[in-house]
Amino acid sequence: MDILNKLEDAEVLDRVVEPTQKVARRLPRGPVRDTLHGTWLGHPVHPMLVQASVGAWLSAGVLDLWRGGDDAARRLAAFGLLISAPAVLAGTADWSEQHEQQMRVGVVHALANGTAIGLYGASLLARTPARRRALRYAGLGVASIGALLGGRLSFRQAGGVNHAEPVPHLVEPGWHDLGTFADLPDGRPVRRMLGEVPLLVLRRGEDTDVLADRCSHLSGPLSDGEISDGCVTCPWHGSVFRLSDGSVAHGPATAPQPVFETEVRDGVLRVRLPGAG
Repeated sequence: MDILNKLEDAEVLDRVVEPTQKVARRLPRGPVRDTLHGTWLGHPVHPMLVQASVGAWLSAGVLDLWRGGDDAARRLAAFGLLISAPAVLAGTADWSEQHEQQMRVGVVHALANGTAIGLYGASLLARTPARRRALRYAGLGVASIGALLGGRLSFRQAGGVNHAEPVPHLVEPGWHDLGTFADLPDGRPVRRMLGEVPLLVLRRGEDTDVLADRCSHLSGPLSDGEISDGCVTCPWHGSVFRLSDGSVAHGPATAPQPVFETEVRDGVLRVRLPGAG
């Protein structure tokens, strides 16, 4: 849709994005932020929570088609509001670590959902069934716009998806030569290409760690990141991965990095990705 393409490029929204991002990033990195990102789950938490709210509100809309369903519809509206609180927190944490175009769409997505929350909240305070139904339907309509923008973020702009997922399908099975082992600097990450797949290579004395270089969060170059305590930190958004197995130590990433097996034969570093092909 042309209007959504224009929304991605609407630099005027940066006046809202930049100060809001600063506020959202005040929550320090650690267990709480990782929980909101969904690091513990292996994928973002926000879409799952949103489904609960929207499902409750859609069910309330169905009940509003029948007379006598007002009390049950009010309960469903209230439940959707209750779940919307953690959904907003999780979505804000994810949004604060995205690209400019994603954040522009995201801020309008948040505005639509915030308006829907306000309408459903007002429906609980309305005195007559007719007014409550009208407010609930208005809320459902605005929430549908928010859902459209959320789908844009997820499927068109690839926000929240695993950007390292294609790696096993781009690497041929078996062992591959990656270059002369002696030429690798000791203790400093470097980037090497395996066909079209970039790899992070870290030599540690006689041992070597090799991971897919593009961060699973938003494809940041891990080989440009900081190495500390057996982990690498993405230079773009601060995701931390363990070099030993590629697992996520801290978000915003939720998916691990593909890790390659290594060996040195005749002075040549060779790598193999389990499950490739």
